[in-house]
Amino acid sequence: MRQDSLEPVLRDPCYLINEGICNRNIDQTMLSILLFFHSASGASVVAIDNKIEQAMDLVKNHLMYAVREEVEILKEQIRELVEKNSQLERENTLLKTLASPEQLEKFQSCLSPEEPAPESPQVPEAPGGSAV
Repeated sequence: MRQDSLEPVLRDPCYLINEGICNRNIDQTMLSILLFFHSASGASVVAIDNKIEQAMDLVKNHLMYAVREEVEILKEQIRELVEKNSQLERENTLLKTLASPEQLEKFQSCLSPEEPAPESPQVPEAPGGSAV
């Protein structure tokens, strides 16, 4: 039953009796209210469903935008870290080439005192304590 078909029932509580639809034993006001909510519930359920769907779409769009933004931020951070890593690797290589074997050995022993330093060619020392 459409909502506009309930207008006579809502205007005239005796409408259903006069039309022979029901008898006087039924509370006309209650029946009118019941019919009104029954007919309106279908439309309101659809309206509520539409509102819920719109709200869910809005939340989905917002989350997708936030995720895309976060992905772009993370990509930029990755680019910066890769660049910084390359720079540090170049510096490390340069420092290794400029450091003496003694400095490298001392550095390795500071890093891992319990592990032996990697084998490096030993320069024989002269009796006075200086390398030959």
